[in-house]
Amino acid sequence: MRLTILHLADRLSDRGGADWHLLGVLDALARDHEVHLAVGRRDAPPPDGVRVHLLEGLDRRGERPVPVLDGLLRRVDPNVVHVHNVVNPWLLERLERLPALVTVQDHRAFCPGRGKVTADGRACRHPLEDTRCRGCFDDPGYADEIVALTRRRLVALHAVPVTVLSRYMAGELVAAGLDPRGIHVIPPFEHGLVPDALPAGERCVLFVGRLVEAKGIWDAVEAHRQAEVDLPLVFAGTGSARASLEAAGCRVTGWMARRELCGWYRSAAALVLPSRWQEPYGIVGLEAMALGVSVAAWDSGGIAEWHPGSPPLAPWGDVPGLARALRAAVAGAAPAPPEAGRRERRMARLLALYERVAG
Repeated sequence: MRLTILHLADRLSDRGGADWHLLGVLDALARDHEVHLAVGRRDAPPPDGVRVHLLEGLDRRGERPVPVLDGLLRRVDPNVVHVHNVVNPWLLERLERLPALVTVQDHRAFCPGRGKVTADGRACRHPLEDTRCRGCFDDPGYADEIVALTRRRLVALHAVPVTVLSRYMAGELVAAGLDPRGIHVIPPFEHGLVPDALPAGERCVLFVGRLVEAKGIWDAVEAHRQAEVDLPLVFAGTGSARASLEAAGCRVTGWMARRELCGWYRSAAALVLPSRWQEPYGIVGLEAMALGVSVAAWDSGGIAEWHPGSPPLAPWGDVPGLARALRAAVAGAAPAPPEAGRRERRMARLLALYERVAG
């Protein structure tokens, strides 16, 4: 069955795990279906065969009407509307009138704060609850605003099927009140890797991702120190903490194109993944293992669902445990290659859901 599919996303980018997941889905679909992508911002080229439409307001975090959406819907006449990383409640609240589904990539539909981490740095084990969640903010006015906004996003999801990347994310949505029968776990697959990329430098321990405290950058620094492996720690990425890391003497490459990043994967003896926020999945670890790199990580969010268990995951927040895992990752064997046909099987599940929504 050939479908016309309209994807709605905040941006077209190639910088983060969620961006590469979307690019992989678009690329797989464009071979057999008519695929359109509407975005609020365009920072990268689309896969071949994907028609891109710019719609101002799709990238807004708060409420912003997107009146031109109706005209686009009339022109495209999609069988399915698939929403990714759009958190503008104006749009989410209109999906119940469309043959639509939503992929929830992060915590903004059920956590108004720091990605299921409390203000004092502990992992949050509680579902969305207005009074408790306001306690994570210093400004009462902002707290009221962001909690109400999160609640609106969550309520809007009751009207449409939802896909998530991990059982962890499904559990969070169920705890927040969504019907589990409307939630579908479809894990991601790696996309855009360059297996024949040449090593970019000397053998190293690698961190890949946004350079912010929620990603555990300082925990990576301390675990690397405690592990006492005779390899440099390299940060591949950029973010608000880049200057602080460089001032502390850390090597930071900045953002890189895909081939160059794959070169750093090829140089890595291990990837360190100490996410303080609860990872919705941890796609960077999937990429590393696909290129033969062992992953030393905390048991954060959905990581345990793809991590092979060797080296063992360290408990969340346990820096000495992460250091032990890092030593084992550097000394151990490379992970097994990904199973054949993973992308095809996961796309088949998504297409089956599309056909149900279209019907």
